[in-house]
Amino acid sequence: MADKASFNNGPLVIFDCDGVLVDSEPLSVRVLVEALNRHGIDMAEEEAYQRFLGRSLATMRQVMDEEYDFHTGPEFLETLRLDLYDLFKTDLKPIEGIAETLDALALLNLPRCVASSSQPERIRLSLGITGILDRLEPHIFSASMVKNGKPAPDLFLYAAEQMGIAPQNCIVIEDSPAGIEAAQRAGMSVFAFTGGSHACVPGYRERIDTLSPDLIFDDMPDLLHLVKNHMEGRGATSSQRAI
Repeated sequence: MADKASFNNGPLVIFDCDGVLVDSEPLSVRVLVEALNRHGIDMAEEEAYQRFLGRSLATMRQVMDEEYDFHTGPEFLETLRLDLYDLFKTDLKPIEGIAETLDALALLNLPRCVASSSQPERIRLSLGITGILDRLEPHIFSASMVKNGKPAPDLFLYAAEQMGIAPQNCIVIEDSPAGIEAAQRAGMSVFAFTGGSHACVPGYRERIDTLSPDLIFDDMPDLLHLVKNHMEGRGATSSQRAI
């Protein structure tokens, strides 16, 4: 657990990883769909986004097993992992402005952490490739550390507990419907980030709007003043847009 004395009383800013810190969702979906197609599963990228965006590997495996009668065994998962990591090493980029945003939050002495549905190895690889790992280490939490992944609140509640901050003093930065729902169920404020390159997927923004996050923004450097406004008590009680 983090040293509680080293932080003020919040807010704790909890970042999802994929689609929030790194622009990885199109790469991940491409690799998954290609792997499924090779095994005779006809799934378009749009459907993959709808089913799996923001969800854990365990959820993907359960869906494939129960709805497609396809068991994603160790060989499939290892090939998927290697293909994805190879693509990350050549094509993965950070979300524009994220490094500067993290540095600005650090200057405000605000606690920050990552809470992602991805495996710890993948999270650290992604953050390392994009040059922001040292800005967030060691406060990195994975769905593999809790019983239930998003949209259950378990991961966000676990992260807050480990960081020593009450849920009501947390702001979650999320890009997925599952993550937004998880933050809301955890009793946390949630800012929906729609600046990833997957935001153009048909129906994506409508799904975000339906969940009524505390606010929606698409330019990561805006986060600093949005957090400041939140700390001053403005915009935390009604849904609004920053775009």
